[in-house]
Amino acid sequence: MQESDKNPMQHPEEQAAGADGNPKFGRLLIVLACGVLIVVGLTFGSLAYYTS
Repeated sequence: MQESDKNPMQHPEEQAAGADGNPKFGRLLIVLACGVLIVVGLTFGSLAYYTS
């Protein structure tokens, strides 16, 4: 079987997500939590600013 038969669309090989090949869900969870905290902080900050 030729290389083009295994990969007819010529996609690149998949990259390993972590050092051991596992996805880095911990880092993603931390980034998402920080984003939520920023949105919550902006919400309460604007509430305090516009109601005082």
